[in-house]
Amino acid sequence: MAEPLWAAGAAGAVYRSRDPVRNLRLRVRIQRVTSAGPLLPEAPPALSGPGGPEALALAEQPQKGARQPPDEEEEEAEVGWQEKLFSQFEVDLYQKQSACQTPLERQYQEEIRRLGRAGGRQNRRIFTYTDHDRFTNLEEHCQKVTDSEQEVPSYLAERMANVRRRRQDRRPIEASSLKSKVITWEPSEEFIKNNHVINTPVQTMYIMGDLGPYGKLGHREYEHVLCTIKVDGNGVITVKPDFTGTKEAYRIKLEGEKPEVWKYTIENVSAPVQPEEEEREQCLFRDLYSRHKEYLSGLVGSEFETTLPGTLRLFVNGEIVSAQGYEYDNLYVHFFLELPDQWSSPASQQLSGVTQTCATKTVGWDQVAHFCYPFTLEMFFTQGDESEDSLPQWPVLYFEVLSLDFWQRYRVEGYGSLVLPASPGLHVLTIPTWRPVELGTVAELRRFFIGGSPELEDITYARIPSTFKGERLSRFGFRTQTTGSVRFRLYCLQQSKAFLETSALRQRMQSVLDRLGGFSQQSSVYNVLEAFQRARRRMQEARESLPKDLISPSASTMHQSQEP
Repeated sequence: MAEPLWAAGAAGAVYRSRDPVRNLRLRVRIQRVTSAGPLLPEAPPALSGPGGPEALALAEQPQKGARQPPDEEEEEAEVGWQEKLFSQFEVDLYQKQSACQTPLERQYQEEIRRLGRAGGRQNRRIFTYTDHDRFTNLEEHCQKVTDSEQEVPSYLAERMANVRRRRQDRRPIEASSLKSKVITWEPSEEFIKNNHVINTPVQTMYIMGDLGPYGKLGHREYEHVLCTIKVDGNGVITVKPDFTGTKEAYRIKLEGEKPEVWKYTIENVSAPVQPEEEEREQCLFRDLYSRHKEYLSGLVGSEFETTLPGTLRLFVNGEIVSAQGYEYDNLYVHFFLELPDQWSSPASQQLSGVTQTCATKTVGWDQVAHFCYPFTLEMFFTQGDESEDSLPQWPVLYFEVLSLDFWQRYRVEGYGSLVLPASPGLHVLTIPTWRPVELGTVAELRRFFIGGSPELEDITYARIPSTFKGERLSRFGFRTQTTGSVRFRLYCLQQSKAFLETSALRQRMQSVLDRLGGFSQQSSVYNVLEAFQRARRRMQEARESLPKDLISPSASTMHQSQEP
């Protein structure tokens, strides 16, 4: 028989419940839409069997020329979690004493006999497979990630499909006992399947339907999965397909010599929680959450440092990863942190440092020195009474790269600066550097043989120094040369009460943080634009002071180009 064709939209759903899963109950109703025929051939009745008179009450006995009874066209059953409903195939199977070898099979045989003495089972087509039954749905081995018909399952999907997740009853390992093998150098396929694949304990239950024609119930080829229910230890319930609800009934089309169409619905008929029980449960959870909160508070302790209102604490775990592209070997980096106004640091915080001397290694076309030098920075920003138009500055990390020769003489290889990131998280930055140079061959000979090279008296000259108070900073005639680059890895953490408060203080502090992040990262661009604005104002003032007949754009341009 061909595989059944599921209707579109028969997708599963995932639910989370804090109630015991034993309270779950489902109602399944199945109905034949198209019948194979009103008359069926004669089926000889079974007068006796190995199961005795109990089996006669359970076996189907269609009469010659009889029309299919109405209860064979439609059936409804209410099923609880892990509730066992036997199929006609199981009834016939467990009548044989040779098929009952395990304790579970003997238990099923006794239950079937009790059902026979009580008048027979109520279900005909709807039955279940519980978590203890030896049944594996083939659809679990061909799960798809997308809805594409051309999808090819990956290696991981195939391996995960071959692992049937079940409860794991493992004995606790004593603390004093040690494992004999910590590392398995040559793992087997069975070892990989059991240890290297996610194996979350899951209980599974299948609600099945026997869709065979009248008189042919109990054949495995007519069994089809109506619903699959999976529950894990975290209260996650997976139902596939989902409850019908207001949607249309699901349809199964059986293709064969006589095509048939069945439709069925799945409803959640679990008993609702009574108001007093719900209130008792809520009180229990509140008490549990309060105890858990006290437990976490005990782990944190009372020595947890909090910042003052209106204060931002910036904590940076940094690393100077590497330097590359420099002329000489044996490099080291000297750095220090400059704190602008309204910034401070603890007295024990070191704001400068120097790395170890590192030899370079050829990587591709560059000579790379791997420092992997860690450093820690802690600083505080205190909000002042500045106006909204002011631009708070962000701390800047200045550094210089130097090289050391055999005679312990050093050379300056490059200067650079780094504005600390204004957003928390991981930041990997590559900062280019430059060094001052002198004209002539003598300077290069001196740098090569003696080690002397031009240096900056103030390393903050790599940017606009914070001590500069003039209107313009001229670097005319200052000759530089681009050298290599330094790679930084920064982990930034920010702490402030403004992140928790919902009052106007949070909005005010957040505006300061936004301005810190928005303007400080673009401080170099801002300084250039500010310089252009000052130059434009001066030019406008000069134009206003001159007579109109003397103002000429071309003359002004020529005059500026002739200035030294």
